[in-house]
Amino acid sequence: MTALTKAEEEVMHIIWRLERCLVSDILPHYEALKSKAVPQSSVSSIVRILEDKGFVSHKAYGRTYEYFPIITKEDYTKTTLSRLVTDYFEGSMSNLVSFLVKEEKLDKDELSELIEKLK
Repeated sequence: MTALTKAEEEVMHIIWRLERCLVSDILPHYEALKSKAVPQSSVSSIVRILEDKGFVSHKAYGRTYEYFPIITKEDYTKTTLSRLVTDYFEGSMSNLVSFLVKEEKLDKDELSELIEKLK
């Protein structure tokens, strides 16, 4: 699975949330995220790239395309986390957890919850 750019990932999150949508459905969500007007052609280009990368597909209704995800958010999350751990934490989840604790991104209560889940 190929990695997504920030813009592609932002649009993909919108598509996952909407499940089935037209580019015109995505546009207001993307504009809200960016806090500015965005050309519909820009969003359309991003969606086409997502389709080329195998993340979405479409059903055509004449000249109107309805897009839907073919990669689940869960599958993308697993792949992205795996890549992060491999690239930045020497392939060790333990190193990732240690980093989060050291950076105070994971407190003692959250760590205890994780330990309980492991049991």
